[in-house]
Amino acid sequence: MLNVNKYKRVPVVDFPERQWPGKEIEKAPIWCSVDLRDGNQALVEPMVVEEKLLMFNELVKLGFKEIEVGFPASSQIEYDFLRTLVERDLIPDDVKIQVLCQCREHLIKRTFEAIEGCKNVIFHIYNSTSTLQRDVVFNMDREGIKEIAISGTEMVKEGAKNFKGNLQLQYSPESFTGTELDFALDICEAVKDVWQPDADNKIIFNLPATVEMTTPNVYADQIEWMSTHFTDRDNIILSIHPHNDRGCGVAASELALLAGADRIEGTLFGNGERTGNVDILNIAYNMFSQGIDPMLNLEDINEIINVYEKCTKMNIDPRHPYAGKLVFTAFSGSHQDAINKGVKAMEERKSTIWEVPYLPIDPSDLGRKYEPVVRINSQSGKGGVAFVMDHYYGFRLPKSMHKELSDEIQAISERQGEVSPSQIMDKFREMYINAKYPLHFKRMDIMDTHSEEGEYNTKVTLYYTDREEARAIEGTGNGPINAAKNALSKQLNVNAKLTMYEEHALTTGSDSQAATYIELMDANTGRKAFGVGISSNINRSSIRAIFSAINRLYYHKNEQSEE
Repeated sequence: MLNVNKYKRVPVVDFPERQWPGKEIEKAPIWCSVDLRDGNQALVEPMVVEEKLLMFNELVKLGFKEIEVGFPASSQIEYDFLRTLVERDLIPDDVKIQVLCQCREHLIKRTFEAIEGCKNVIFHIYNSTSTLQRDVVFNMDREGIKEIAISGTEMVKEGAKNFKGNLQLQYSPESFTGTELDFALDICEAVKDVWQPDADNKIIFNLPATVEMTTPNVYADQIEWMSTHFTDRDNIILSIHPHNDRGCGVAASELALLAGADRIEGTLFGNGERTGNVDILNIAYNMFSQGIDPMLNLEDINEIINVYEKCTKMNIDPRHPYAGKLVFTAFSGSHQDAINKGVKAMEERKSTIWEVPYLPIDPSDLGRKYEPVVRINSQSGKGGVAFVMDHYYGFRLPKSMHKELSDEIQAISERQGEVSPSQIMDKFREMYINAKYPLHFKRMDIMDTHSEEGEYNTKVTLYYTDREEARAIEGTGNGPINAAKNALSKQLNVNAKLTMYEEHALTTGSDSQAATYIELMDANTGRKAFGVGISSNINRSSIRAIFSAINRLYYHKNEQSEE
């Protein structure tokens, strides 16, 4: 058994005056991508300079205005990458690059060398403040840890005097979630006292869930507590940097926004140390699905995926929110039926608001296509098959036909697994449109007649083959369909009754085609069969449907179709 006694609970925050549960997210935060630093250091094969350039350009294209480009004092490749950005003039004037640095003099000096020539820089310093790290890593008390932060701030402030660009300070009490709140506040206030921010150059306090240690509501309490206890709050940008150790990074971030966070650091698709950073795209698309502008250019998720996978050499999980190959896919029959009805209802109502069951977002808004929305397997139902026939091929099957076709598709799926739309169409064509044996309709003549009593009838002459032998028969009725049915019933000595007729246009324009669906019943046995015909001429498509239904009703149970 699991030894639960090996672990202890992380204490919650005693904060009954919390206000965040009653709030809603109303706007996008300041986004800061840390793909090139936090995400890159977590890769088995870290990016080379050209890969980092590709990622940087993609982040700029997506609309990120703050991008952490690395830890330039940590390695030559990090330093060279930043210098490449500067020397090639690749940093837009409205983009702030962020550089990470420990609170050590030689590292801070090296970092200032790296950012020389940059217009807008966020200088990000940090030191670990948690109770555990103070004890087992640094063997220091609170005052010693605070002195590290103060000293680092003083060194950055001194170096900023000779820096020609705009420089903003960011300080992170690393392992914030394991730090006593009163100490986290104390050390941040000490840093602020040294830096002296104002309204024109605010300080960023970044409160990372370096390790996600408890439920998202506790992180929200921590963020709101800090937000309400900071002095000079108007001169502070409160930033969060959630990791995903408990799988709650997105939830923790969204609750932290309710709690007063102004800014989020994260990565594309959540790449990062251990279980990863928070997924910025996930949060942004969540906002979009609620009618909130995420202030990022996210219309082509496939391009984002391509760049991400090329640079990181990692693959997107098929169930990844919004980006996974299967996230807009429904295998369940009831889901497929609901999606079908939802899309039709939107079309009929001409609704501009997206409301489709099981699809919280329109895949086309992300550059995804409708092709993968419904996939058919042994768990699928008749609604899913009908959806494919409609949205892929334009056939709006009568409801009474759904089960028959669906049963055939399910039998295929039980043998092979998932059935593609083209296989569904092939089976539909085989069952109905190509039901041309033994009776194969060729052409017809139609003539209206009237009796001495003044009543009008329709006379048709049908030309067809019966097992390749040419035939011509005549029949009359109250219209071409009735006349053709009467002619065939007489010729075959059967008693067929028309029990269903529907038709619709398949395409528009001068070359439009009509699809006709017919159900015939043998009045003597009660057996029924569907037939389908298509043609640019409505009468011809209807007669083809009659022949399809006749073949299926009277022959296909006993004879093997040759088509």
